[in-house]
Amino acid sequence: MNRIPRVRVLSVVLALGVVATVVGMRRPTKPDAAAPPSQDSLAPANAVEGRSASPDLTGRARSGKASFYAEKFTGRTMADGSRMDPQDDNAASNTLPLGTTAKVTNVETGQSARVTIQDRGPHVKGRIIDLSPASAREIGLDRHDGTADVEVAPIKLPPPD
Repeated sequence: MNRIPRVRVLSVVLALGVVATVVGMRRPTKPDAAAPPSQDSLAPANAVEGRSASPDLTGRARSGKASFYAEKFTGRTMADGSRMDPQDDNAASNTLPLGTTAKVTNVETGQSARVTIQDRGPHVKGRIIDLSPASAREIGLDRHDGTADVEVAPIKLPPPD
């Protein structure tokens, strides 16, 4: 049986390693300056699927599902530093700036509530706002319903930093 010299085997392995390294170090191609960026490239690195982590300052109304804060969040610190009060008008949004006043309308019942965005959330895909239990009751949403189709219309956006 012929034995391949160790030097030749080592040379081939080394050559393959060099080729693999060079291929892995290729320079990235520059994007076409005329082509608009894709939606994926516009999303922030910490964006949650279907939601943008950057605030929406357009003032446009959005439709989607609303849910309400669970009891376990009572008294916890919200994103703006205040404590979650289930009897207050606080709400959580991933897109509206903190401090925004918004009108939340239950599409099915027509009932609405005025809320202040004080927290970030909801952290469930497909939902656009979490409401305090008091605000949820105001629009006809109770914990047995779980969610409701709503329209969220900003009334007053906070001034930019």
